[in-house]
Amino acid sequence: MDNTSKVRKITKVGTVVSDAMDKTVVVQVESVVMHKLYHRFVQRSRKFMAHDEANTCKVGDKVQITECRPLSRSKKFRVVRVIERAS
Repeated sequence: MDNTSKVRKITKVGTVVSDAMDKTVVVQVESVVMHKLYHRFVQRSRKFMAHDEANTCKVGDKVQITECRPLSRSKKFRVVRVIERAS
């Protein structure tokens, strides 16, 4: 197998819900999925810790995060860009 093959990194878009830590933000990602039994769409949310090197993200910002190598026990994502600033 060729080692130079491209690996697709998972990217997600979510809202910053906490910026209390140094160089780390908590991003809540919302998704809509079909319920297995009731066949209705339900909204699911999940929180990810993401690395924010410049400490620029604030609560309420809409950001894009991407998968990266494990930076700590709970941080496996990195903030790529801020899509929209909180008003």
